Amino acid sequence: MPDPGTTAVVIVLPDAAPLLDAAWRIDPALVRPGVPAHVSLLYPFVPEASLTGQDEMNVRSLAARFPAADLLLEDVVTAPGFVAVSVPELQPIVDAFHAQWPGLRPYAGRFGARPAAHVTVATGADDPDAAARVRAALGNLLPLRTRAAALQLVVLTEEGWRPRFTAPLGDPDGR
Repeated sequence: MPDPGTTAVVIVLPDAAPLLDAAWRIDPALVRPGVPAHVSLLYPFVPEASLTGQDEMNVRSLAARFPAADLLLEDVVTAPGFVAVSVPELQPIVDAFHAQWPGLRPYAGRFGARPAAHVTVATGADDPDAAARVRAALGNLLPLRTRAAALQLVVLTEEGWRPRFTAPLGDPDGR
């Protein structure tokens, strides 16, 4: 578990909540409590104590460069202990965040230099049977349509992840 003050930039996808719900019904330990369905653009981001106004302006500016997008979630990706749904339409914005902050290693380098855009559905699925059951459950829910309309800079507090601010995609004024 990361330390309080850890931040991330994410696109929350509320319409994808049924995917996490399906994994939770199989085993609640597979789903991070209090974390909604989302695509991480950059995690970990600048620690909260080091965030500057310029960082926030840069996040808002990048959000403005990318239009809101209708997404079709359909491809399940698995790796040891991990079940996700790929979101290739959001890869350009993920790449833009990595390019803007090249000194930050996504996921501390655990998934390589350019991790694919995805919605994590289950983590800690070390039991192959549980992972297979999650994958089968997702097959009954996909394809799923959703919309990416805004990003959030979120901060981990003692009570869980909390939004620091939301920036609409494609809004040049960052409102």
